[in-house]
Amino acid sequence: MDLEVSPALTIPASELAWRFSRSSGPGGQHVNTSDTRVELSWNIGNSAAISDDQRLMLLTRLGRRLIDGVITVTASEHRSQLRNREIALAKLSDLVSEGLAPETARRRATKPTRGSNSRRLAAKEQRAATKRLRKRPSAE
Repeated sequence: MDLEVSPALTIPASELAWRFSRSSGPGGQHVNTSDTRVELSWNIGNSAAISDDQRLMLLTRLGRRLIDGVITVTASEHRSQLRNREIALAKLSDLVSEGLAPETARRRATKPTRGSNSRRLAAKEQRAATKRLRKRPSAE
């Protein structure tokens, strides 16, 4: 089954590698007999589904998650292998779409205005005065 990341990008099923193993955690006899944990791998470096620009963008943005140009996601949340397969496909799709998303504009650092600074100090002075009035009068 091909993985549709976006209308413009579909990863063919032949490029996806599946591995199955036993999930950890409780489950009684069921967990000892069924391979429900799913590992889904995709080799970004050798993929024909993406352009060279997209490949470079994915390799730089997902660099920490890659091992030799291969991205791997795991899913073992459910007892059903089919459900875990669907989750693994969704996780991979999300990762790839985030990696290919255009960069957002960087936040420009600004200084507080003189007016906002004076308002802040005036409010601070008012709070201090209120607290001063709450004090017990000194015995002088």
